[in-house]
Amino acid sequence: MKAIIPVAGWGTRFLPATKAMPKEMLPIVDKPVIQYIVEELLDADIYDIVFVTGRHKRAIEDHFDINPDLELHLEKAGKKALLEVVRKISYLAHPIFIRQKEQKGLGHAVLTAKPALGAEEPFIVSLGDIVIKGLNSVRELVKIYNRYGKSVIALFRVPEEEVSKYGIAKVRRIDERTLLVEDIVEKPSPEEAPSNYAVVGRYLFTPSLWGKLEKTKPGKGGEIQLTDAIRELLQEEAVYAFEVPYDSVFDTGNKLDYLKTVITFALEREDLREELKEFLREKVENL
Repeated sequence: MKAIIPVAGWGTRFLPATKAMPKEMLPIVDKPVIQYIVEELLDADIYDIVFVTGRHKRAIEDHFDINPDLELHLEKAGKKALLEVVRKISYLAHPIFIRQKEQKGLGHAVLTAKPALGAEEPFIVSLGDIVIKGLNSVRELVKIYNRYGKSVIALFRVPEEEVSKYGIAKVRRIDERTLLVEDIVEKPSPEEAPSNYAVVGRYLFTPSLWGKLEKTKPGKGGEIQLTDAIRELLQEEAVYAFEVPYDSVFDTGNKLDYLKTVITFALEREDLREELKEFLREKVENL
């Protein structure tokens, strides 16, 4: 099974930092966001990864490529641990890069990857700015797909005032772990939202989605929405879901949540924890 990671967006929320650097390359301490996404896929035995990029995303390609000069430098310097870190991500992933020439929405980005996947196999979509911590959501997608043979999406419950930021699903519980999606809508108002179950940026689709994407017209924001294609897919076949705990989801696509992500991950590092905790205590006391 292959995976798609759409990474062609401009990252305007982080300008001017993202003028020359993709937002997916922003570091969570010392590892870029995109590497967490790829490592989750690798841990789920998904090695063939299609990156849907733009003309300003060359740094992502370089990050997952081999860097002989850097490796030689680290080897000569005796920095074996760092050498292993650098080599691991380059050699394990099998990246394919396809350029989205026009940014017409998430649905269009996924459709752009079709030539690299073929039309007969199921596939994963992982968004490049959502980090899920504490569980491998991709493994869960595959487990449910293997049980039912249908598309599966990951959801998490958000506060009602946040539903307008996400695709929101109406669901019915099947068992302790599995939900059945009955409807889905892109960024509804709190009054229009069918629930507070928000799409969390991890999907597994059957090939049936391709036909729906090809017929999906621009929707919210004038873009081709993946949510709209899923809604059409529901008219023909079942779509399943599972719930990810709210505190396991880290959205690095906006400044405040990005900062929360960096602090949370840094506090779990043995080499940083105590000094960072002391720094934060001093800052809080001085507020």
